[in-house]
Amino acid sequence: MTDQKKPDQATASEKPWGGRFSEPTDAFVERFTASVGFDQRLYHHDITGSIAHATMLAEVGVLTENERDSIIEGLKGVKEDIEAGRFEWSVSLEDVHMNIEAQLTNRIGITGKKLHTGRSRNDQVATDIRLYLRDEIDVIAEELRRLQTGLLGLAEREADTIMPGFTHLQTAQPVTFGHHLLAWYEMLVRDGERLQDCRKRVNVMPLGAAALAGTTYPIDRAMTARLLGFDRASENSLDSVSDRDFAIEFCSFASLLMTHLSRFSEELVLWTSAQFDFIDLPDRFCTGSSIMPQKKNPDVPELVRGKTGRVNGHLISLLTLMKSQPLAYNKDNQEDKEPLFDTVDTIKGCLKAYADMIPAIEAKADNMRIAAKRGFSTATDLADYLVKKGMPFRDAHEVVGKAVAYGVAQERDLSDMTLEELAGFSDTIGADVFDVLTLEGSVQARDHLGGTAPVQVRAAVARARKLLG
Repeated sequence: MTDQKKPDQATASEKPWGGRFSEPTDAFVERFTASVGFDQRLYHHDITGSIAHATMLAEVGVLTENERDSIIEGLKGVKEDIEAGRFEWSVSLEDVHMNIEAQLTNRIGITGKKLHTGRSRNDQVATDIRLYLRDEIDVIAEELRRLQTGLLGLAEREADTIMPGFTHLQTAQPVTFGHHLLAWYEMLVRDGERLQDCRKRVNVMPLGAAALAGTTYPIDRAMTARLLGFDRASENSLDSVSDRDFAIEFCSFASLLMTHLSRFSEELVLWTSAQFDFIDLPDRFCTGSSIMPQKKNPDVPELVRGKTGRVNGHLISLLTLMKSQPLAYNKDNQEDKEPLFDTVDTIKGCLKAYADMIPAIEAKADNMRIAAKRGFSTATDLADYLVKKGMPFRDAHEVVGKAVAYGVAQERDLSDMTLEELAGFSDTIGADVFDVLTLEGSVQARDHLGGTAPVQVRAAVARARKLLG
């Protein structure tokens, strides 16, 4: 009985590598090992790399100029078909590279088979991923910049808005809302620096390493690197095809970025609650309840907070993928793409949501001020006042602690006590004490680089804008 070939199942001879095989790939194995379902998003970068490779091959005499031109025109036609939705992806051709090469050969004939001279899918895919990630890093950097710009605008707008600063989520000292927002901004500055540093190591070209040992053809890797905008070609062929450090480093950046966005999200969720009621998010960034008519849920911050675990998982996935691989390329590395692609998509979406949402936040200044007056937030200012009058800090700490205990019992803030009451704890306290017990006096007194004073907030915003350009 003759075996029947199943749909989309190539015989051994139809495979680009099928010369040494005597039977077709099992149908399940063909589907199981194929990557075209997800790596087809690399088509643009695959074609870009192939055009540069063909251009170089003609320059060094491996291809004729006519062959080069035919290949380039054919690749452009393939790209047009893909972008117009006319391209039929085949699982039997395994991946984006073989699909494009097969279609190119269908278009221009045997010349299409010469394109793969001097390279392997191993260095080809490594190059494609780097080209893809480099472009995505530039998009992400711009979205990150847009979020930073929005934060600076909101911080400047709220430079005078007083709110409680917290440690252990307990009222600590008064700060301004603008100052708090600039703390978020500083996290994003570090994220941006990490992203640009990561880009340097992404922008190294592995093409020319071939399968693992280079090629006997007289290729000019420096020329190909210039054509593709890489800073340089990689140094070692074994490392070139098996290195995925750059993807892991990007996912590490992404995990830290998402950790920061998750921290922002947690505070936004708290601040929008009835218990805090510090801010209002526009309706377009929230949803309601199917049963409780009064609900306005901060779904965007909550979802960003939740997606952090997803991105962290991708980092662990890639680290685990690479931890025991011998040199050089292994099929394991096919598993690098889905975690990387999803990480890129996730952080782009989260950054867009935040960049759109942050400038639209409305601060409820009166509620913030009322909250800042609770919890004896100016107690440290009173201790500093006593120290400036000559009292040792530890003694001042004890005096203020007793005053706070009295306030707790009386349910009154320090600023609500009379001079006589305060002086009862220390005769060092005079009428000028009320200058330091006000919320405004507290934040304005911290008039130094990095301090909470509104003038310092505005100065920090100005410096940040200058650096952003």
